[in-house]
Amino acid sequence: MSGDGRPVDRAAIERAVEVLAAGGLVAVPTETVYGLAADADSPAAVHAIFAAKGRPNDHPVIVHVLGAQALDAWAGTVTRRARVLAGRFWPGPLTLVLARAARAHDGLTGGQDTVGLRCPAHPWARALLEAWCANRGDPAAALAAPSANSFGRISPTTAAHVRDDLGEKPGGRVDLILDGGACPVGIESTIVDLSRDGPARLLRPGVITRAQLEAVLGEAVVDADATAPRAPGRLAQHYAPRTPLELVAPNALGARVNALRGTRLAVLAPAIALLDWTGDVVLRLIAPAQPEEYARRLYALLHQLDAAGAQRILVAWPPGGVGWEAVRDRLQRAAQ
Repeated sequence: MSGDGRPVDRAAIERAVEVLAAGGLVAVPTETVYGLAADADSPAAVHAIFAAKGRPNDHPVIVHVLGAQALDAWAGTVTRRARVLAGRFWPGPLTLVLARAARAHDGLTGGQDTVGLRCPAHPWARALLEAWCANRGDPAAALAAPSANSFGRISPTTAAHVRDDLGEKPGGRVDLILDGGACPVGIESTIVDLSRDGPARLLRPGVITRAQLEAVLGEAVVDADATAPRAPGRLAQHYAPRTPLELVAPNALGARVNALRGTRLAVLAPAIALLDWTGDVVLRLIAPAQPEEYARRLYALLHQLDAAGAQRILVAWPPGGVGWEAVRDRLQRAAQ
């Protein structure tokens, strides 16, 4: 069952395999966000992902595999640390960046010498990968699957988000959308770089935290530096609504609303910071108090704010304590 209790539709999975085998695109739920999947072995199919999303050609995509047995097929060097992390966190929302094998073509890697690999946990994603591996006769067969949205925009956590953005053919850009319900994690995977000697590097925070990685590895996980590989979600502006979004300190929110009098506003903030503003605030939403719940609902809330007809979105900065790194990262990149 998926995060909202929706059972896997086996007939839909079989249709999806037919689409993928023909070089088409399938939107599939994962535990993080909906992915736009294509045959990872086909440069033409992977190129179709880039065309549908409007994604820059040098931006790598994550390769989704059924299990750790596929590591050696896609990575040229699989370190002990990579096997340890895969053993602890796969299936799950963790992407490992490793030195690429010959099978990982430039369309997947953005021309880099590294590849990002993830083993998703969502029942629909796993059912699709199982059926895909069976169809190919290869347990290491994989799907390239970045988020199923226009490049740089809010990530989709429901099938409706995908339909509203990319759409389904014949009128849209996706051959088939699998509706497995709302994604239970809600933000993209943690990405850790293990492609070179030296400490592991955190390329993108997620619900698997730096502290969890360090506890398993028994060593520090450092921030990415200028030499780190390019990875999804690391551009300064990403995950952005079409409505300009501004981050505001919670205790400064009232003053900012007053300063923007005459501007239609949509506001996301803790209940204690939401005053009974009138007139200019067309939508006010209460921010979840716990980081896991905030992460799960973040993109759905941003989609709702973006559709409110406001001229500007104001979001109160979330707390800065343990567990909030990923939510703060996504909001900071969404701000314009």
